[in-house]
Amino acid sequence: QVQLAQSGGGSVQAGGSHRISCAGSGRNFPAYVVGWFRQAPGTEREFVGAMLSIGGQNGDIYYADSVKGRFTLSRDNAKNTAYLQMSSLKPEDTAVYYCAAGWSSLGYKDQTKYPYWGQGTQVTVSP
Repeated sequence: QVQLAQSGGGSVQAGGSHRISCAGSGRNFPAYVVGWFRQAPGTEREFVGAMLSIGGQNGDIYYADSVKGRFTLSRDNAKNTAYLQMSSLKPEDTAVYYCAAGWSSLGYKDQTKYPYWGQGTQVTVSP
């Protein structure tokens, strides 16, 4: 079991950058797949990206087309912390961002494959 605590929400102007952190507590955090999702007002929660784990080491990283080239996932396993670095932000990136942890490498886009979730972090991008 793992608990996830997010930090780093805030407001930023379009074109700017912002980083969200996701700290995992509990055993074996490096062994989990860490996914990132977001939910804008009036929309369903959508996949942003995911970092797989291979034997406790960082594995392949996948991104949604809408953020590819602008967002970067990373993870510092020594600190049990995952990061979502966002650049070239657009107003349409405004959303509550969630990190999640699970075990399914094949289901990394599927929210139902993640049993553990952070509390959510609001990121607002102004024009």
